[in-house]
Amino acid sequence: MYQGFVRVCCASPAVTVADTEANATAIIELIESARANGADVVVFPEMCITAYTCGDLFHSSTLLESAVKALQKIVDATAACSSMLAAVGMPVRHGAALYNCAVFIADGHILAAVPKTYIPNYNEFYEKRWFASAPPCETTVTLCGIEVPFGTDIIVDFGGVRVGAEICEDLWTPVPPSCRLALAGAELILNLSASDDLIGKYAYLRSLVAQQSARCMCAYAYSSAGFGESSTDLVFDAKHFIAENGRLIASSPRWTSGNLLTTCDIDIEAIRRDRLHNTSFEASARREDADATVVKVDVPERKAPSKLLRTVDPHPFVPAVDEHLRDRCEEIINIQVAGLAQRLSATHCRSLTIGISGGLDSTLALLVAARTFDRLGLDRKGIIAVTMPGFGTTGRTHSNAIELVEKLGATLREISIVPAVNQHFADIGHDASVHDVTYENSQARERTQLLMDIANQTGGMVLGTGDLSELALGWATYNGDHMSMYGVNSGIPKTLVIYLTRYFASIMPEVESVLLDIIDTPISPELVPAEPNGTIKQKTEDLVGPYELHDFFLYYTLRYGFSPRRIFTLATAAFGDTYPRETIIKWERTFFRRFFNQQFKRSCLPDGPKVGSVCLSPRGDWRMPSDASSALWLKEIDEL
Repeated sequence: MYQGFVRVCCASPAVTVADTEANATAIIELIESARANGADVVVFPEMCITAYTCGDLFHSSTLLESAVKALQKIVDATAACSSMLAAVGMPVRHGAALYNCAVFIADGHILAAVPKTYIPNYNEFYEKRWFASAPPCETTVTLCGIEVPFGTDIIVDFGGVRVGAEICEDLWTPVPPSCRLALAGAELILNLSASDDLIGKYAYLRSLVAQQSARCMCAYAYSSAGFGESSTDLVFDAKHFIAENGRLIASSPRWTSGNLLTTCDIDIEAIRRDRLHNTSFEASARREDADATVVKVDVPERKAPSKLLRTVDPHPFVPAVDEHLRDRCEEIINIQVAGLAQRLSATHCRSLTIGISGGLDSTLALLVAARTFDRLGLDRKGIIAVTMPGFGTTGRTHSNAIELVEKLGATLREISIVPAVNQHFADIGHDASVHDVTYENSQARERTQLLMDIANQTGGMVLGTGDLSELALGWATYNGDHMSMYGVNSGIPKTLVIYLTRYFASIMPEVESVLLDIIDTPISPELVPAEPNGTIKQKTEDLVGPYELHDFFLYYTLRYGFSPRRIFTLATAAFGDTYPRETIIKWERTFFRRFFNQQFKRSCLPDGPKVGSVCLSPRGDWRMPSDASSALWLKEIDEL
């Protein structure tokens, strides 16, 4: 394990039915390949030593004795592949019965045997003809002259990673054995399978594996028998699925010939954090009185791999582009709309006041407001959209704001803040040529005052436009744009604001051109005068850093509670071709410094809807003292 990542391989040998020597050779080849790939754990299919389709040959002493000899050959080979756990499938005699087992081996030793619990005996399956179901109590079994634990409640602690196993049909039952193993502490479940292929079964199986990993809050590695199994009545396609807490992170190509290996790094630390955070998991373990025999194997820390073998999405807040794209966007928007609609109904408001700058955040808030008014059957004229040009307002943003409001049919008001702010400067004795924080924040607070007073005039409420990324960085003027009566974007990070605005452009042709130009406009509060040619001078991402990096840092800080070092490791995997190492470190330091220092703004946020798994509401997901020190986090970044 390295920094909480465990490298897992699913391996399917091209078997020869009943030829245990040939199968052992194929298995050893895959073990050596897995070791060359830096694997910590490798899982093989059900009955891979004999092949699954031996039929009545399973009761042949010749086959059973040769299977044990083949196991010994495989065990001996693992001595040369140190620090790797393997699980192979074979028939095991115990007492007067034969069991379909997963055998754990590592470093030249047999560790344990786990028998299959549920023996299928329907449709094309008739395993009860040969195999018995797992005994109710754990015992021991002798394999290759060694007595090892035998039972279903067995967990191998391999270098601190707790690994359990179940076999094929076990997964398809209402309460799979992996549920109890997970509650007893297993973090990685291996499934040794020999599932034949039928129309529609593949998609169902993918879903089943992902769902079981979600239900158990675990990683789940599924390896199925494939090429070489008998085609007398059935066809087997080697299938590999590696899932992590509900998400499939790796799978194999279909219909291959020969040996097949699929390798992926799973995130054990993320699983541990979710179990720690979700108090229901520990409560379930206590309720079920889950327990297991733990076989411990000491393993040295793995060296840093040259490359992380998993896909790290650089934009974790943004939905994947797939066939469900429209549904995801609509769900996000409808959460915003439902929250705002309820707030308007509860307060009997038929009017909204919103500041429109021609920027992304106010644009999304206005689009959501328009859809909310449509849903409630209210006239969009009740949306009072106020553009308030100041010292830094450019012609581009100003014209975009006006065009958007007019095309949406809202009520447009324009009030220049320049005279009022100049008077304010005179009142407090501030030199207007000094473009400092007083110069900037005076404008933001004047705009908020105007919005609040207009809302009083119209009997409405002020709709906040600030987004989740700005809340994380504190990129808002305290008691200025920081304040509103309902923050409709408070659960939407900047990368998602851009994404949703682009989606609105795709479904609203009447505003498509203006929305696309707003997306292409540099992000800016426009609080300092523009360049002489009229272009924006104050660009937010030049000052605080790229929002895609900050959203990445925010996601892994709040969703998983990862350390700066670990977030940096993930960021280099996600952005290695986009940002150099020094740039990532620079902006990660900025993120944590601002995140801690600006908590006081988040401690008194207006209400707003939670949209995704990450939220900064002081009443909900994030409770943090405003005077907490960032020293530990910044020190770790400085040591990178």
